Amino acid sequence: MTVVAHDRVAQILSSVPTGLLIDGAWRAASDGGTFAVENPATGEVLAHVASGTADDARAAMDAAAAAQDSWAATPARERAEILRRGFALVQERREDLALLMTLEMGKPLAEARGEVTYGGEFLRWFAEQATHDEGRYAHTPEGTLRMLVQRRPVGPCLLITPWNFPLAMATRKIAPAVAAGCTMILKPARLTPLTSLLFAELMVSAGLPAGVLNVVPSGSASAVSDPILADPRLRKLSFTGSTPVGQALLRSATENVLRTSMELGGNAPLVVFEDADLDAAVDGAMAAKLRNGGEACTAANRFYVHEDVADEFVARLAERMRAVVPGNGLDDGVTLGPLVEAKAVDSVAELVADAVERGAKVVVGGERPDGPGHFYPATLLRDVPADARCMREEIFGPVAPVATFRTEDEVADLANSTEYGLASYVFTRDVRRGLRFAERLEFGLLGLNVGVISNAAAPFGGMKQSGTGREGGFEGIAEYQETQYVGMPL
Repeated sequence: MTVVAHDRVAQILSSVPTGLLIDGAWRAASDGGTFAVENPATGEVLAHVASGTADDARAAMDAAAAAQDSWAATPARERAEILRRGFALVQERREDLALLMTLEMGKPLAEARGEVTYGGEFLRWFAEQATHDEGRYAHTPEGTLRMLVQRRPVGPCLLITPWNFPLAMATRKIAPAVAAGCTMILKPARLTPLTSLLFAELMVSAGLPAGVLNVVPSGSASAVSDPILADPRLRKLSFTGSTPVGQALLRSATENVLRTSMELGGNAPLVVFEDADLDAAVDGAMAAKLRNGGEACTAANRFYVHEDVADEFVARLAERMRAVVPGNGLDDGVTLGPLVEAKAVDSVAELVADAVERGAKVVVGGERPDGPGHFYPATLLRDVPADARCMREEIFGPVAPVATFRTEDEVADLANSTEYGLASYVFTRDVRRGLRFAERLEFGLLGLNVGVISNAAAPFGGMKQSGTGREGGFEGIAEYQETQYVGMPL
């Protein structure tokens, strides 16, 4: 049963801007081009959005560069108040934003509401941090100079966001840039631009001056990113997405020696020791695996369970996964929405087939349903061999592959046997072992006896090929600042 009336959906869609935001004005693409945004649960076209061109990208860069000096000179308190008003507007429109995310991305409405809460917190957090920009004044150890260390905005930024968290990934980048005094060009994902466009309109209503935030969606990512990355006025690139795309962007960023923040792919291990609280472990596994339908870089990707508790853990997890209700995220009772597009379903189905061919056993799910919509069921595999693709590649879907281990040393090696290093999860009653194990893991994030750890006040980022830099926390604003030292005689 649909919990949102059809006329309500039409009303929300009609209220979302579908143009480009450049220098404070909404406009069509320079060539008049558009691209379609579809509902992954039904295949229905939701809207046609302006498809930015290279000329539009250059116009956005011009606007950001022109606004940079005056925006950097804007008092920190004023920037903080804009963020605070933005937070309030997001709360006022939380149902609209949640509905829009469910429509264009597919996640259940309850999860979309959770993302509004999470995404909004970046606005509130960085509103609080904007006025706490503390420098340093001291004498040199030799007593020969006075040292003044101050922070200043890095300058115009290109922000490229993914489709899986269309509000939170935008707020996580825009809020610290606003707080630091940087102007921006946002390139939202082709699959989910509507939430970002509505959010941009809210930030304009909150008082952002023209040119501070420019938004250029496009059916061709390179059409927008290439000319901006080549512009010597650009000072920073922040990207969230796959590692291969991030590597290509890093190569482009070297030409102008840009500051970069890269939040890339993941291959998160979830480790259950023999002394774990299995109720907590199963709860954590469900949250870490099925949040956002598994379409998250922090999603648990490989489950390593001690052989003494593997049977019981699998039985309990299977019971929970059988209770998952797939369907349109707007329907009452649905707990698992569609994947974002057809090729995502193809990819997940191929990974499951590969694991089965190599000897894995299907406990729950594993069969691709007929359409319409891009659905794949919650799936649990056990006895998955180490050479299965799903143990080496990011699944990005609701599939939990389980393998067993015997010793702490063995599972530490298994957990670290990947080029990725973003999120990890460990379940044990022994806090000392948990902390000791954390010190061995090569991951930027660790959930100890918990399956969801993202928070606006915490630094988010990975090691190895999962990226560079941190978003959120006290560290988040520093990514948008340069440090300047002034030496003076005594």
